[in-house]
Amino acid sequence: MQTAMITITQYCTIHEIEADFVNSLADEGLIAITVVEGDSFIPEEQLQDLELYTRWYCEMGVNTAGIEVIKHLLDKIKYMQSEITALRERLQLYEGF
Repeated sequence: MQTAMITITQYCTIHEIEADFVNSLADEGLIAITVVEGDSFIPEEQLQDLELYTRWYCEMGVNTAGIEVIKHLLDKIKYMQSEITALRERLQLYEGF
């Protein structure tokens, strides 16, 4: 099964951004880039994250280091929310006694 991909050039043209921005996101490990026959591609499953990072970059002026920090904090919040949910479920078991 093949994954649909878009070239970095196409993405950057559509969003009117520099390819260096996308490459710096890949350097930071925030997105994955696939190189096929000398062309760089972004897998379709990465587009949602890339769109979010592009909005932060273009609309809010957040650089790639800032994007990495924001993503880390959001991931931590999601983890903590799931942990709170699990703890509440366990607490309900004990409250039932």
